[in-house]
Amino acid sequence: MAVETRIEKDSLGELAVPAAAYYGVHTARAMANFRVTGSAMSTYPALIAGLATVKQAACQANRDLGLLDERRSAAIIAACTELRNGELLAQFPIDLIQGGAGTSSNMNANEVIANRALEILGYERGNYAELDPLTHVNLGQSTNDVYPTAIKLSLVTHLRVLSVVLGGLADEFDRKAVEFADVIKMGRTQLQDAVPMTLGQEFAAYATMVREDRSRLAEGCLLLLECHLGGTAIGTGINGHPDYPALACRYLAELSGEPVVQAADPIEATQDCGAFVQVSGILKRVAVKLSKICNDLRLVSSGPVAGLREINLPAVQAGSSIMPGKVNPVIPELVNQVAFEVIGNDLTVTMAAEAGQLQLNAFEPVIVYSMLKSLSHLSAAVDTLTTDCIAGITANRQHLADGVHNSIGVVTALAPRLGYKACAQVAERALATGEMISDIVVSEGLLSREEVGELLSSRRLAGLPPLVIHGTTDPVV
Repeated sequence: MAVETRIEKDSLGELAVPAAAYYGVHTARAMANFRVTGSAMSTYPALIAGLATVKQAACQANRDLGLLDERRSAAIIAACTELRNGELLAQFPIDLIQGGAGTSSNMNANEVIANRALEILGYERGNYAELDPLTHVNLGQSTNDVYPTAIKLSLVTHLRVLSVVLGGLADEFDRKAVEFADVIKMGRTQLQDAVPMTLGQEFAAYATMVREDRSRLAEGCLLLLECHLGGTAIGTGINGHPDYPALACRYLAELSGEPVVQAADPIEATQDCGAFVQVSGILKRVAVKLSKICNDLRLVSSGPVAGLREINLPAVQAGSSIMPGKVNPVIPELVNQVAFEVIGNDLTVTMAAEAGQLQLNAFEPVIVYSMLKSLSHLSAAVDTLTTDCIAGITANRQHLADGVHNSIGVVTALAPRLGYKACAQVAERALATGEMISDIVVSEGLLSREEVGELLSSRRLAGLPPLVIHGTTDPVV
């Protein structure tokens, strides 16, 4: 069945566009030119909402300045509001990686908003004599100030989501820290026995690690909320009203609910991608630390017999097509792989930011594509880790306690009293004979049983206060 079309014109000539489409000729050409990722702009609704928010702020500023009549501005605002509410997503089909520094994305928004506004006013789509994508929707704007501002808003939206799920992960680690507060285990450095700690302390440290990254994400959001709307082509504000930048910025803050501030130097802001580099670096930091935590989880859950088997991860699926009963740590492995992707995306962002030339960086499309992937995948991975893994972890308490009792690592606690050399000799004998450290120290007359009991209390070794039960302290390791 033939698709009904309308004819639109641009500087290259005429082109048939589906009559039902809200987009126009510029979008249609971009669809033909950019066919790389298979990820359309509509994949990330926050990006569409960011563009619509910028366009609405610009429209309201132009209306207040008397540059746009009330009738057209009302229709444009109504169309923008619909887009900000998630409507007409299918009308943004352009591939996220595109040439032209984002011009196609800006024009896609201009055309959809114009045609929806025309419809609101009672006109047919494509009747640009009444309301034009460039003359009216793009009034006082350039892709070079619209597109960066919109992608920054979209990134902030995704950063807020990531921060929330990281908060949930930290809370789950805290719950495990409380649950395992009394579980003594051996800490390790370089995979060798170090000194005792509690499993609760181990999980509490993970909670702290995650919360530190949430603080860095908040700092990153502020970097992205510098606005250079009104700078137009290169930051000089050509073709713009002198009062437009401050007004547009004010409306952008009101509409987005974010603390948007005007750029101190719009020319610098138009060409500089430093904020993207720094925020991408924060995402890499998040990824690296999450991957490290997942490496730990895979290691301490190894087994279930021949490994460390300190903890048990929830079994979520069968682990082998050939080995019956095998269960793999698939959720931590998932997070590891997402982390690898984010680290690679950070390199892409770095190279794209470095490749900018003179007054504009043409490679912001691949920057936003890489960062949106990192953010969406990280958020999903963290949520999965929290709900499908951390929440269901259990501890092999007796196995952990036996490890502490049989480890020579506890001898470190005696070094302040006996000296390093004497403790090393005690450790060597323990390794050779299998005797307990406390028994060797007493048998050699180095300390009394009471002194050893005080120094090698398992809770003391883990930095915890003594636990008194029926008048006796906790046992000696």
